Amino acid sequence: MVELKYKRILLKLSGEVMGGENGFGINVDEAEAIAQRVKEVHQMGVEVAIVIGAGNLWRGKQGLEHGMDRATADYMGMLATVMNALALMDALERANVMTRVMTAIEMRAIAEPYIRRRAMRHLDKGRVVIFGAGTGNPFFSTDTAAALRATEIEANVVIKATKVDGVYDSDPKKNPNAVKFDNLNYIDVLNRRLQVMDPTAITHCMENHIPLLVLNLWDETALGKALMGEKIGTLISG
Repeated sequence: MVELKYKRILLKLSGEVMGGENGFGINVDEAEAIAQRVKEVHQMGVEVAIVIGAGNLWRGKQGLEHGMDRATADYMGMLATVMNALALMDALERANVMTRVMTAIEMRAIAEPYIRRRAMRHLDKGRVVIFGAGTGNPFFSTDTAAALRATEIEANVVIKATKVDGVYDSDPKKNPNAVKFDNLNYIDVLNRRLQVMDPTAITHCMENHIPLLVLNLWDETALGKALMGEKIGTLISG
């Protein structure tokens, strides 16, 4: 049996990861690639919950620039996260991983309503749980939803999955001299205004002592190594 550093994780995915090269729409190949990563760690005995964004389907900022009501734009984004959650659930179940989608906004015909104890029961039974519709409230990001759900389900860590191998002091794609951090504390992230997650999510993790690990999900070995305790990516903690 593999010795795990983290038994229960909350995996935070941006919506763009579902969109393929251009970052828009739902690319089934990308959904299957993510499902394969999740399956690999699930088979290690890790309990996996997921929060996914909606940037591949809807960007509320565009609506706001045209005068759209903020709450309306946010609710549209919440609905888009459910579409992504269903696509990822389908990819996981085709990979023979039992999965449940739970939503903060009730839509019983397609998903279960979010109930904390039920979510934990699913995880105890070895099912992957995908949380859709954010927190169910406008003005809160899916980053904040990830931090909140991680606290509720007693996750050992929030893993922010990116296409970069950690947190840098500047954009490594633009600055070849960018410096990667192996470890940071929450206050450093807030003071440096590092674009890891939004400040509300970082503060929530800090107040509830939930470590945040940033890694490259597209490195085929990174997630598995991190769960076994190897130094991968950037660890943000107290």
